[in-house]
Amino acid sequence: MDRGPWTQTYSGKQFFPLDPDVEDIDIEDIAHSLSMICRFNGHCRAFYSVAQHSVLVSQVCEETSLAAARWGLLHDAAEAYVGDVVRPIKAILEDFQMVEEHLANVVARRFFADHSAEVQAAVRLADDQLLATELDQLMSTPPHPWLLTCAPLTIPIDPMSPDVAKALFLARFHELFAG
Repeated sequence: MDRGPWTQTYSGKQFFPLDPDVEDIDIEDIAHSLSMICRFNGHCRAFYSVAQHSVLVSQVCEETSLAAARWGLLHDAAEAYVGDVVRPIKAILEDFQMVEEHLANVVARRFFADHSAEVQAAVRLADDQLLATELDQLMSTPPHPWLLTCAPLTIPIDPMSPDVAKALFLARFHELFAG
């Protein structure tokens, strides 16, 4: 059966982003790829990875529930397989949004992560709070106004290298999904 176009992952797997198989989702591939993707399409003062961002979202969500912390860590996992597209462009790419949403569902099934509407709302809020914080700390000074309805958090963000971000992401994954 032809599963369509594929990419090769860090671990060497053939991955079919338009026909993903739950068994092909690998936390090492996710951690590695997200640690190598820079937030804001690289338009920040220092390299700041999606992996580090995901760990911070997970930590903010921990106050809500374990399920929210888990999904907070994995909320951008689809980007490991299809890349990161900045919000203004993603908003007009309906087909891309469908592919990314399908991949997110496959990731959730792989790790038995709850991403119900309630959990997604908590993660979306934490994601926006982190975005406001990142804009405040990592973008040009002063940042241009974004249409955000939340204030920045008071946590410091110290950008880390991809290797450190990957290790932090994997450690957080094992902490949250142990047992």
